[in-house]
Amino acid sequence: MIAVSYCCILQSCMKWDYGREEEFTIPSHGLFITNEGNYQYGNATLSFYDPTSKTVENELFFRANGYRLGDVAQSMTIHDDKGWIVVDNSHVIFAIDTRTGKETGRIEDFTAARYIHFLNDRKAYVTQLWDNRIFIIDPATYSISGYITVPDMEMGNGSTEQMVQQGRYVYCTCWSYQNSVIKIDTETDCVVDRLIVGLQPSSIALDSNGKLWVLTDGGYEGSPYGHEPPTICRIDPSTFSVEQRFTMRLGESPSELQINGSGDTLYWINGGIWSMKIDSQALPSDPVIPDQGTIYYGLTISPFAGDIYIADAIDYQQQGMIYRYSPQGTLIDRFYVGVNPGAFCWKQ
Repeated sequence: MIAVSYCCILQSCMKWDYGREEEFTIPSHGLFITNEGNYQYGNATLSFYDPTSKTVENELFFRANGYRLGDVAQSMTIHDDKGWIVVDNSHVIFAIDTRTGKETGRIEDFTAARYIHFLNDRKAYVTQLWDNRIFIIDPATYSISGYITVPDMEMGNGSTEQMVQQGRYVYCTCWSYQNSVIKIDTETDCVVDRLIVGLQPSSIALDSNGKLWVLTDGGYEGSPYGHEPPTICRIDPSTFSVEQRFTMRLGESPSELQINGSGDTLYWINGGIWSMKIDSQALPSDPVIPDQGTIYYGLTISPFAGDIYIADAIDYQQQGMIYRYSPQGTLIDRFYVGVNPGAFCWKQ
């Protein structure tokens, strides 16, 4: 691809390379993969996988738009036929047409955006790292319209992460150096309650019974904020209390709690890939997919077939690999994507 001399500088002081645009027709069903790239290298990319044809398109954003995605692609969410790509260290969220991959707009001036959750066509929440605020945006005007300040959280070490919604309330994990799940009233845009669950709650899921599931990673050895065994907690939203807690061993590093399309089976990474029915009374004794001695970095479950997709960072430097397994743990496909594939977004 031939680069031209024109460039643009965003807040992160990263140069945006421009090149020749290509035309795409993205299938109506499939899987977007956001590849983080390397921190401060500006080499984040977007891939798309078609499970039916087993074909993958890499560097999709760059090829469709002629310029780079930016520095650390954190997550992606689809709303109103637009794919909203959160690019953490570039302080930007891009909106793309999910049929062509072309940019339709962008929102800038975030602290370090992590995830976006849509309430309606005029309001969405964006969580942040190193900030005690959740940003409120207006997707229709591509603008920041307000903030939710999280009580008892400082600006310098503040952290809000993943979100799920039940009724009028959004539940959000407070991850880095934090220990709580917060409850937000979407009618007033205020935090109305806070539940301590354990050190560094990262992932959250909503099951078919309307219960919340939260994974805490327990921090790390030597952390000034503490180190404890990681857990998976089941929370009753009606009382906003922990009704069951599954505790792992100190030193384990679980991540990426996910739930299948029917909402009855949980999955997570802990060396290998583990799964557990939501009515289980104990953690499983064996993984559904064993540890292969590599770096499992991202996870999603197909809402259609229940297939398990695992992102392998390999060594954090080269192109990552995606493995596709059946629900029973049989390898179906594998393919290369970008550097450090970390998050998935299903186009349904």
